[in-house]
Amino acid sequence: MKPRLLFVMNHLDCGGAEKALVSLLQVIDYDQYEVDLLLFKREGMFLKHVPKQVKLLQPPADFHYYDMPIRSAIAKCIRKGSFRSVLPRLYLGLVMRTEDNAARREQLAWRHIVRTFKQLDGQYDAAIGFLEKTPIYYVIDKVKARRKIGWIHTNYANMGMDRRLDEPYFNRLDHIVTVSEECGYSVKDTFEEFKAKVKVIHNVVSPAIIRRLAQDELPAERSSAVRLLTIARLHHVKGIDLAIEAARLLREMGVDVDWTVLGEGSKEERESLTSLIERYGLQQHMRLIGAVDNPYPYLKLADIVVQPSRYEGKSIAIDEAKIMGKPIVATAFTTVADQIEHGKSGLVVEIQPQAIAGGIKLLIEHPELREAFAARLAEEALGTENEVRKLYELVHDGEWLEAN
Repeated sequence: MKPRLLFVMNHLDCGGAEKALVSLLQVIDYDQYEVDLLLFKREGMFLKHVPKQVKLLQPPADFHYYDMPIRSAIAKCIRKGSFRSVLPRLYLGLVMRTEDNAARREQLAWRHIVRTFKQLDGQYDAAIGFLEKTPIYYVIDKVKARRKIGWIHTNYANMGMDRRLDEPYFNRLDHIVTVSEECGYSVKDTFEEFKAKVKVIHNVVSPAIIRRLAQDELPAERSSAVRLLTIARLHHVKGIDLAIEAARLLREMGVDVDWTVLGEGSKEERESLTSLIERYGLQQHMRLIGAVDNPYPYLKLADIVVQPSRYEGKSIAIDEAKIMGKPIVATAFTTVADQIEHGKSGLVVEIQPQAIAGGIKLLIEHPELREAFAARLAEEALGTENEVRKLYELVHDGEWLEAN
């Protein structure tokens, strides 16, 4: 009988962790493993890329009550006779109103919503909560599995979470996976008692798949402007506001740029960024395209890739740009050294608009530098498909193998 694996995730909408999960699912050996996937919401642009061998489970029956306005939720609970969900939904509403910290809000919410979830049917060899907070909590409280694994996709110290709320859950995990050495150090520093549980599995990226998808054609646009590309969700931590400020500075320097941003975020964040673009008159130079199913044709056409993040766990967008041999300007977030060697495989600049604009201008004015970066990247082994072997080792609790 094949070992049974369960992955738990919020949804498969646009985001680095969601893309990382789909990429991982695409390289699992389905001749050797049976895989189930539980999404709290069965939606998202990456949903159609889940391999057909993966069995999609139904979301917890009452979850939708916690993902709608409180008045609508209570009314629906009463109409459907789901009275057990009424009190937890009221408590959740109280948490939402009284807790300003979004990360801690999700942590506190779990203690209320979990009360209405049933135990998941079946027994697994390994259950993997593939994101911080709710997916990990669900694996611990509602899944029967021989091994339980939690995945941390960013620097824990920067997430604003309350370690006291995570401690009892991390205590019950067999392994805590992080996506970079720096992220691993952050978890170890925060939870010294769990150091032995922390393992690093880099996000899976496949050069063959990326290059194949990059062949799709985009509508031809004639422009003499330098094509800049940023792939990131619209969120403060991703620094899109810094990119807009940098675009303003470049225009003031007389540099003609066409900057495309691929990714989506909250309505409020999009409106704020759009307003900033309009204030500086950058509508013809800075485009918020939103989430796209296939970003790789945009990556193929880009002259320079810019990652203006305030912090990252590990940037999948940077790995993908490296695979495509693109010159990269990245800000000095804490984990950037894991991906970019300044002056050799890209430019690392300070996390402020002047530095971002300066790095971009330097690459524009020195094509030989761009060519040198591309040549260096061509020499690197950039595929990480073999990272899945590390997961197999955790599932079977064997010795830790390093990817080739």
